[in-house]
Amino acid sequence: MMKITCDFVDIEEEIQSSIRSLQLDSSENIEVEAVATPEVVPEEVEKPVEMEEEQKVDTVNAAPEEDLHEKEDDIKRHLNVVFIGHVDAGKSTIGGQILFLSGQVDDRTIQKYEKEAKDKSRESWYMAYIMDTNEEERAKGKTVEVGRAHFETESTRFTILDAPGHKSYVPNMISGASQADIGVLVISARKGEFETGYERGGQTREHVLLAKTLGVSKLLVVVNKMDDPTVGWSKERYGEIESKMTPFLKQSGYNVKKDVQFLPLSGLFGVNMKTRLGKSVCPWWDGPCLFDALDAIQIPLRDPNGLFRMPIMDRYKDMGTVVMGKIESGSAREGDSLLVMPNKAHVKVLAIHCDENKVRRAAPGENVRIKLSGIEEEDILSGFVLSSIVQPVTAVFEFDAQLQILELLENAIFTPGYKAMLHIHSIVEECEIVKLLHKIDPKTKKPLKKKVLFVKNGAIVVCRVQVNNLICIEKFSDFPQLGRFTLRTEGKTVAVGKVIALSPAGGAA
Repeated sequence: MMKITCDFVDIEEEIQSSIRSLQLDSSENIEVEAVATPEVVPEEVEKPVEMEEEQKVDTVNAAPEEDLHEKEDDIKRHLNVVFIGHVDAGKSTIGGQILFLSGQVDDRTIQKYEKEAKDKSRESWYMAYIMDTNEEERAKGKTVEVGRAHFETESTRFTILDAPGHKSYVPNMISGASQADIGVLVISARKGEFETGYERGGQTREHVLLAKTLGVSKLLVVVNKMDDPTVGWSKERYGEIESKMTPFLKQSGYNVKKDVQFLPLSGLFGVNMKTRLGKSVCPWWDGPCLFDALDAIQIPLRDPNGLFRMPIMDRYKDMGTVVMGKIESGSAREGDSLLVMPNKAHVKVLAIHCDENKVRRAAPGENVRIKLSGIEEEDILSGFVLSSIVQPVTAVFEFDAQLQILELLENAIFTPGYKAMLHIHSIVEECEIVKLLHKIDPKTKKPLKKKVLFVKNGAIVVCRVQVNNLICIEKFSDFPQLGRFTLRTEGKTVAVGKVIALSPAGGAA
């Protein structure tokens, strides 16, 4: 085969001339390729290539992966939900069922957990295995650490925080509840189980008080195990639990009409969770299912442009220093310069992850992992606060607080010199009451002039609190989540309070 290359000028004559001059045999194939010389049409050849390259660049700039996640995050609101309640009420089972119903866990995994639970003669625990992942929790049938998972409805992204119910692990429960926006109080309807949790010493009461103190303003009270043979979806049993819980919730500071909602369900079988309860199962219930109730809850919006505050829950090393926590105020962006307090370390934000997605920006209320430069992992402790450089968080050894005494240990007197463990945001620190300033009249809420030497259960008192190590806190009126706390002694919550004045340690920064 022979190629003949020519210009577009007099193409036919050139071809014929070439054929005659070469005296080609008629059987030989000839391919004619017309190639445009650069002088003739340079722009027509180059232009489409240039346009294609420009289009590629535009596509990349228009929607990088991070921006897509950011746009998606802006569409759906995000809420942190903590599951609280007495041990064995069914918190982990409900959490596992939510993940199964929302498609986070497949049937094969469920079958595996079902077999594992059956082998341990604990058939009804298999749903809890989704949330309780370590062997200690599965062997004991008790949640120890705060389980964390994610699911979505059409309008909301939820982070589930599965708090332990056993009294030995209340500090872990406090850690989970301090990160939450709304609470799901799980109560067992089974005969005897509700009473055990509700009576003095049961965790139902303590969890409600702690949740309110830690800023969980909205509460869903789910009456679980309604399918139990001792209950049988009984309206009377449900009504009895509601009538006993309502006065206690009011006493704990909840507005029952606005902030509390009751609903019945079965966590083990997922009844009244994703779809509404059928009349054939429970003819007297005409309220929402759990997913609808969670979707309908409204909480006050946080200010994304406020001063940045993020208490650090944990940290680890991963090609740099990564800190974990919930953004309580303000927003974080890649490239931001921030302070780690109280050691005043200047750091730069290298990357931000929400759930499993890398994002360019994170808004208040998000549980995030932030990679930092400018600080080593060993220079950060749980309880430190990632803060804006302008008006950073205050670091103190001493502060004034308004305390409500709940129930002191037997023979204990609340007086100057009283020592307890202070739980405030992600801080756990030993503290001492150094001065009682004045009592507050519970009816008028005004201070009493009479000098106070000690107080008893139920009293409201303003006192001065001292800690051994520098801690980062704020006044309750400025940043509620960094200004509310609990005092615990020997595994028991003895008082709840709020910070009303600070004594900065040599200035904030």
